[in-house]
This record gives sequence, C-alpha cells and structure tokens, in this order.
Amino acid sequence: MGSTGVSWKLADHPKLPKGKVIAMIVLDGWGEASPDKYNCIHVAETPTMDSLKNGAPDKWRLVRAHGTAVGLPTEDDMGNSEVGHNALGAGRIYAQGAKLVDLALESGKIYEDEGFNYIKESFASNTLHLIGLMSDGGVHSRLDQLQLLLKGASQHGAKRIRVHVLTDGRDVLDGSSVGFAETLEADLSDLRSKGIDAQVASGGGRMYVTMDRYENDWEVVKRGWDAQVLGEAPHKFKNVVEAIKTLREVPGANDQYLPPFIIVDDSGKPVGPIVDGDAVVTFNFRADRMTMLAQALEYEKFDKFDRVRVPKIRYAGMLQYDGELKLPSHYLVSPPLIERTSGEYLVHNGVRTFACSETVKFGHVTFFWNGNRSGYFNSELEEYVEIPSDSGITFNVQPKMKALEIGEKARDAILSGKFDQVRVNIPNGDMVGHTGDVEATVVACKAADEAVKMIIDAVEQVGGIYVVTADHGNAEDMVKRNKKGEPLLKDGEVQILTSHTLQPVPIAIGGPGLAAGVKFRKDVPSGGLANVAATVMNLHGFVAPDDYETTLIEVVD
Repeated sequence: MGSTGVSWKLADHPKLPKGKVIAMIVLDGWGEASPDKYNCIHVAETPTMDSLKNGAPDKWRLVRAHGTAVGLPTEDDMGNSEVGHNALGAGRIYAQGAKLVDLALESGKIYEDEGFNYIKESFASNTLHLIGLMSDGGVHSRLDQLQLLLKGASQHGAKRIRVHVLTDGRDVLDGSSVGFAETLEADLSDLRSKGIDAQVASGGGRMYVTMDRYENDWEVVKRGWDAQVLGEAPHKFKNVVEAIKTLREVPGANDQYLPPFIIVDDSGKPVGPIVDGDAVVTFNFRADRMTMLAQALEYEKFDKFDRVRVPKIRYAGMLQYDGELKLPSHYLVSPPLIERTSGEYLVHNGVRTFACSETVKFGHVTFFWNGNRSGYFNSELEEYVEIPSDSGITFNVQPKMKALEIGEKARDAILSGKFDQVRVNIPNGDMVGHTGDVEATVVACKAADEAVKMIIDAVEQVGGIYVVTADHGNAEDMVKRNKKGEPLLKDGEVQILTSHTLQPVPIAIGGPGLAAGVKFRKDVPSGGLANVAATVMNLHGFVAPDDYETTLIEVVD
C-alpha cells in the first residue's frame, strides 16, 4: 500500500481540530471572468455560488489553474481536468503532459529511451504510423511536437511514415484544421524531397472519430479503427487539405465532427492502412481520449467492437495513458511519478473517504486525484461511486447531466456519518461548455449550483466544513476575443469559444465546523490548485508534509 519507507504519520495541527466532515466540491470548468452575456456563470441563476463569493471576504479567493501553476510549460497553456486534479490531489507541481514531451524532444532523450527503440525495430522494412489530434491547442497534443517527432523519426531511421490526423475545433477555433493540414502537408512534402515516403493516410473529427473517452461510445473508436487500420472510410481523397475543405462544405459541418476519410493513390487504393510489422505511435500526450484506442491497438482479447483484422504491430503511446493498467506497455516519454498524494496520506491517518462523479469525470476525482493511480489505497476506508453519464447524445441535449444525482450521493454520504471526506466533481460547466451552446451552458451552471447547495445543506446539518473550488475555466467565457477583450466576429457572427480558458478559479471555505479565526492568508497571492491539498489537510486537523505547496489558510486568534 503506497510507497515503501515513507513516514505516513501527519503531525496534528496546533490550532485546528480533527473529526469534522469535509465536503470537497470541484466544479469542472468554472472560472472567474468579467460579467457579460457570454459569461454563462454570470448569466445563470447561481445563488449558492453567489452567496459564497459575496459572503465573508476572507473565506473566498481566486487561485491559478493554468500554465506553470499546474506544471504546464507556459502561462499561455490552458489548464485541463487531468493536470488540475493531479495538482489538487498531489499538493505539489509536477512537470506535466506537454512539458514532459517538450523536455524529451528538446534533449533528444525521446530517441534514446526504451519506447522509441522498441518501435524503431519496425523502421527497416515497415511503416511508422502516427495517430493523434492535429492542433496547436496544447490540451491533448501540439502540432509542433508532431513536426519534431516526424523530423526526429526520419533522422533515426524511419523510411516510410503515415500520419492519421484528427481535426480539433474544440480546443482551438473551428476551421483552423485547414491551416494545420497545410502546415503538416508542407513538412511531409519536405520529407519526401529527402527520400522519405511520408503522407497523411486518414482523418476525421475528434468527437466522431477515435477520441471518445471513459467508454462512452465505442463506435467513435471503431470509425477510427476502420480508417486507420483497415483503410476503409465513407470518404476518399487524394490529399488531406482537399479532404478537410470538401467535408467542411457540408451544411452544419465542423472540425469536431468531420466524418472519417482516407487518402488514396491514383488507382484508388488506400495509401496507409496499418499492417503486420508496422509501428504505431499515438502522439497525444493527454490520456483520457487515447485510452480506448490504446486498448484496441494493444489488447489481444478485445470485445468492444469487431476489429476484423488485428495486425501484429509495435505500439507505443506518447506517454503511458493508464499507470495502473500499464496501458500502453510501451511509451515514448515516462510519466511524472506522483507519490505521496494527499489522499494517500489522509487514508494512512484514518480519514475515511467517499469520492463520486459521473462517468465523464469519475476518473478525475479518483485516478487523477490519486496521482494517476487506479483503485483504492485502502478499500476499508474508501468508497468510490460512479454515476453513468448520458451516452449517445451531446451534453447540451441534457445540460443538467447528473449534477443532482451527484449532489444526492454526496448528501447521503455526509449524512451517513461514515466518512470524514466527501469528494465530488460536478462536470456540467466543462462538458456543456465544450459544446459551445451558450443557452445550454447557462442551464448547466444553474444545475451545478443546485448540486452545491444540496451538499452544503448536508454539511450544515452535520456541523461540517465545505471547500468549493474548480479545476480550470470554461463556462465563464464562451466567446473568442481580440486583444482588447471584445468578442471576435466572423461574417457578422460572434465566434463561440469551446475550449478551456486561462482564467483563475474560485475557492471558498465555510460551514459550521470551520474553526473560529480560520481565513485565507494574504501572503500567497499567486496560489494555485496545488495549494489546495495542504489547505484541506489543515481542515482535517493535520499539518501537510514539508514539500507540499503552502496552505492557503491561517488561524487568527
């Protein structure tokens, strides 16, 4: 159980009592931005969150949830749910996803490690396939990393390369896929001029092809499999730029939902199906939307859809996508080793924990919170409950999602008296915000607020403490803006923003169990999500380990 040789005993906090139940509420995609009609949190009826914000000024503040505060390379990097929950749970800042890959590519270490040497064995007589999101959004992948990997792989022996692209339009502007495809095509043309047989082989929109998550809809992965592996798709083109431009001309088409297509040669034959002996790399660094494809590529026993043909390949992920499942078993860049998470410490100190969300964010409040680790630290002290998400529909169709069900489960867990910490993720602001549907996102925010009220009411009943925060921004700004902050227009219409944001997120504390004199410190102005773990440990009556980011609270006599 946990790391060996670690002293798990936490010192008691000199001024804060133990034994108060703590509700740890994470609102997904709930940032803080100026009020206007594109700020769905502002527009929505959110009396509970409003009362926290407008209540005691020393019990509410903002924290950073993007860039270096969550281990990403620059302050231009949007936070995401994975790194956000890693930081919330770990209490320390780890180099994450993109940053890890950047360092490995920059140093050339990626080409020396086991993962690359494993796929390299296919280069002499077979094809290297690269599958992933063609985007500079920096949430799942980055185009410049793909460009460097193409260059590096060709310099390290790859003679035949096929790229299987997924168009974005979610973390970047819809329509930007055309420019990305032109950039990629120029790079591949340059490689061809040097004698490397390099081409795009297939493609499709990320939300319709390949990039499903949490086993919501295996048909999405199957469409990708058919195009990438079998070389079969309803649309055939001579090159990727023509493919995307043509498919985008269909009324209602957008980058996220482009149908699958393959690239064919002059005789109409697909240029790049995956066959025995080939090497395959999924180049996304973020795990959640690559794990299902990874299973299809790696698992011998697989029953989610008929793969028809299962080539014997050498497969590696850009990173390992699931440390507990060891999936994939080969990867180009090693993951951050997040040990001694706050959850593990608290369980070792007898804190009984309940965690709950619906399917789309269940992994965040468990796996990512626990440092990229599946399962329980101690099944006798922990209970994790997953509420199935709606499937087969986009989230704006049912924008309330399962917020109220999550609220009810949390309420019941608090009132049961069986737990010391009840931890939830309420996904609405993020998942509905990603659809770009402003009206539905307003409904989503209202539902999330109602769930928070349900949980806080239960905390009041048992004399507990609540901590309400978020993992990154999204619903608070639904429009693309110019440098002056004004909405950007295209053909007279505002350009809707479907991505996360760079905004800070709130954190509020309160409840009848909060000891007198507890307030937010004024000397941690640049506090971020990683500071939350020590804060929560304090509220449980413990002092956090020395290497944790400092607590956000103090106790004033």
